[in-house]
Amino acid sequence: MESYTFLRAFADSWMLIALFAFFIGVCFWVFRPGATKTYESPANIPFRHEDKPAPRRAQDPSEEV
Repeated sequence: MESYTFLRAFADSWMLIALFAFFIGVCFWVFRPGATKTYESPANIPFRHEDKPAPRRAQDPSEEV
């Protein structure tokens, strides 16, 4: 059997099933009940400096704007 034909058949069947199972596993991992506490802080990153702007960092003279 030619290698391209074998890899094409493998990708169309078993690899598709494996990647779909991986996707479902990642979805379950992210949306599990214990994950809320883990992802709460990163989810609020856009709102951290809502009442005042973020402090400006010191500008490096070698950095051109």
